[in-house]
Amino acid sequence: MPDAPERVAQKLAHLPETPGVYLWKSAEGEVLYVGKAKRLRPRVRSYFASEHWDNPKTRRLVERIADLETIVVPDEAHALILENNLIKEHRPKYNVMLRDDKTYPYIKVTVQEPYPRVFVTRRLHDDGARYFGPYTDVAAMRRALDVVKRIFTVRSCRYDMPREMPERACLDYHIGRCKAPCIGLQSRAEYAAMIDEVLTFLDGKTDDVVQRVRALMEQAAEAMDFERAAELRDAIGKLQRMEEPSLVAEVEGGDRDVIGYARDGDDAAATLLRIRNGKLVAREHRFLEGVEGEPDGQVLSTYLVSAYLKAPARARELLLPFDFEDRPLFEEALQGAARILVPQRGPKRELLDLAEQNARHLLEEFKLAEQETDERAADPVYELGQALGLEKLPRSIVCFDNSTAQGKDSVGGIVWFENGRPRRAEYRTMKVKTVDEALGPDDFQSMREVVGRYFRRRVEEQRSLPDLVMVDGGKGQLGAADEALQELGLGHLPLIGLAKREEEVFVRGRRDPLRLPRRSPALRLLQQVRDEAHRTAVTYNRKRRTMRTVTSELLRIPGVGPKKRSALLSAFGSLQGVKDATVEQIAALEGFSEASARKLLAALGVTSAPDPAPDAGADAPDTTTSS
Repeated sequence: MPDAPERVAQKLAHLPETPGVYLWKSAEGEVLYVGKAKRLRPRVRSYFASEHWDNPKTRRLVERIADLETIVVPDEAHALILENNLIKEHRPKYNVMLRDDKTYPYIKVTVQEPYPRVFVTRRLHDDGARYFGPYTDVAAMRRALDVVKRIFTVRSCRYDMPREMPERACLDYHIGRCKAPCIGLQSRAEYAAMIDEVLTFLDGKTDDVVQRVRALMEQAAEAMDFERAAELRDAIGKLQRMEEPSLVAEVEGGDRDVIGYARDGDDAAATLLRIRNGKLVAREHRFLEGVEGEPDGQVLSTYLVSAYLKAPARARELLLPFDFEDRPLFEEALQGAARILVPQRGPKRELLDLAEQNARHLLEEFKLAEQETDERAADPVYELGQALGLEKLPRSIVCFDNSTAQGKDSVGGIVWFENGRPRRAEYRTMKVKTVDEALGPDDFQSMREVVGRYFRRRVEEQRSLPDLVMVDGGKGQLGAADEALQELGLGHLPLIGLAKREEEVFVRGRRDPLRLPRRSPALRLLQQVRDEAHRTAVTYNRKRRTMRTVTSELLRIPGVGPKKRSALLSAFGSLQGVKDATVEQIAALEGFSEASARKLLAALGVTSAPDPAPDAGADAPDTTTSS
């Protein structure tokens, strides 16, 4: 068991005996782990005691510790919340975290506004609005939103009503999607009553909404407003159809949230069943990672604090599969909003069994999908990692290639492959700026610039880095890319180059190139990545060359300045498009007349355009030059 680093040892002697949060950091300043403590001093010092070294995960953590930061808080409940916030901010490698780092959508109802709106958002704000979600099943959210829009005629405009009011109703009014409160055709009281129905519906209380709509239908029928009664009848049908798929279970009456939990090795899943009026109306789930060596209670606590605690719509009763150490702190954080139960038998235990069955099913699906992905990518990716001697499998590969045409229009193409497949959302193209085209092409300088600019921006935006960096070329291109990475402090990233002629793989730090078997899946993967980067760069180069050719042709024509040139390209797309255009089409553009259009086509060598007839009233030739 090694001693604490000197910097940490100095801080250990002065730690307080109060509640707080501690952050273990590496020599590079990276936050490795965030934890909470009832008493900071004994908790932090315990990491350097022998009993913690039975856990491989803790052993690896302690080996990397170089510094410590602590934050003192008033009590343990504050520590629980602060710990969760810091984990989300730093995403430490050794903490248990929700696997999905994306933000799930909510349905937001702006009840703080005089005329509330209903729309989808991915951000929660303490602005007085009502939020419903998060929806891990986006299809279910869209169905709910579609019902709201079709039945409740909520406005979709962005006017700040009643301060901003349009002069006339929009299209939604004319197609029956809105009753035009903006021009006074629906009173504020009527609109508010409709929003109450929307809130009740989104709360999962469909029966209540059906009863109210049925009463309104009967009132409309008695008033002989049969068109309105028919609309309400159709609305009831849609509500009842909407309710059908949610009638999965009939349980004890009341509202409650039920948490299911399942674990398989280093992966875990938590499921939330929302019970409203005794009916299961929604199921949400999250996967967790980094659970190696962590007790189930800690994993469950992480899910509850990270996901459930911030949910905007919670029931008054929460059923949990088992007790956990942080339960008193979690109850304090809930501030009495829900009563926590851990039932052992009866109908509520059956609900927990159903939730856990869902969690096991989802975890099995996730593991199967992950296994299929691994199997698809296993052969080439694993073989490539073995051939290159990489410590980490190159699941993500970024590749660079440059393209130029006779020393002009130098560009770079960047492609990203994930698990052996192209990830086109990560493709990039760049115009080379530092190479003087008058001196001819410089592939090495172009490569240095493109690699440097790409990774500098990626670091600034704190985006993930690839497992393997690749360039199309040999030692020269490899050296240029290496210089760019070293300047950014990214010299640790594995770097290779693939030369086209002999398909040799040049590896940074190796004198001789690596020759992979021609039928090797690893070589085929590298060729696919390299060819895709080449295609991307060449395509972008041709696009720029075409634009330069068109621009230069138009530049030679008197009277066609930048504004007119831009108008021609926007309207017709290419030089050939301009040549194919008629006099009338060109004359219709801003800055052109029929006379200047004929002059333009004549300058481009289009002889089919007849000369203008002699007419005293004809437009004088346009000799002005746009600036």
